[in-house]
Amino acid sequence: MKITAELSLYPLADHAVERIVAFIEDLKHDAGHDAGAVEIVINQLSTQISGELDEVFELVRRALEHSFGSGGSQVLVAKFLNAGLPITEAPDLGGG
Repeated sequence: MKITAELSLYPLADHAVERIVAFIEDLKHDAGHDAGAVEIVINQLSTQISGELDEVFELVRRALEHSFGSGGSQVLVAKFLNAGLPITEAPDLGGG
């Protein structure tokens, strides 16, 4: 089953930006091992991931485990959709 996830990490400690960047880099690094099986799009507000359910969840699990293991309190806000959205394309908002 294809899914799409949207993630936002909020470190509740010093060096928040560095912790967020490290989390994103972990996601990108681990996704790179699967040669296109998972798509990742990063913007100013969140990180979006699209792919097979097991692969997306495992990718998030590994990055979160590493991030939480680095210390300090953190909050991960996640939304999951049970469909593979074309996250690398601009959305069609209809209004022409």
